[in-house]
Amino acid sequence: MTVVVLRIGQKVPDFSLFDSEGKERKLSEFIQKGPVTVLFFPFAFSGVCDREMCVFRDSVGAGQRMGNVTGISTDSIFTLKVFAETYNLGFPLLSDYNRKVIKMFAVVQDPWVGFGYKGVAKRAAFVIDRKGILRYRWISDDPGQEPPYNEIAEVVAKLS
Repeated sequence: MTVVVLRIGQKVPDFSLFDSEGKERKLSEFIQKGPVTVLFFPFAFSGVCDREMCVFRDSVGAGQRMGNVTGISTDSIFTLKVFAETYNLGFPLLSDYNRKVIKMFAVVQDPWVGFGYKGVAKRAAFVIDRKGILRYRWISDDPGQEPPYNEIAEVVAKLS
C-alpha cells in the first residue's frame, strides 16, 4: 500500500478494516451515508483518547453534526470492542492492527512518546465528503492534544 500525503480536494483511497464486532468495513460504505469524520487515535483506554471519543459520542448524541464518525487505532478488535462498550460509543471503531491505513494516511507516530512503542496512530481527524473527497485534515504530533471539535463540526455542517 502506498503512502499518500492526502491534500484537501483529493480523492481518498478506499480501504477496509475490521470493526470491533469482527465485521469487515469499507470507507466507501460510510461515505454512502454522507460526510465521514475519520478519527485516528493512539490507544483505547488512554485518557486523552477516552475523552476524545466521548466528546464525539456526546456531540453526535446531542444532534451536533459530526458526520458519520469512525474511529481507527492499532488496538485489536477485542480491545476496541471493550472500549466501545465501556463508553457506549455508538459509532464504529476499526482496528488497523497491521498498520496499513495509518501508513496510507501518513499518520504513524514512531516512536510514541518515549515509551518506545512503534507504529501507533497519531491523533488525527479527516473529513471526507459524499464523493470521497478530502475536505478537512488535522494531524497532531502531540498525542496529548485533542482535535479542534468546533472546526470539525463546522466543516461537516457545510457538507451536510
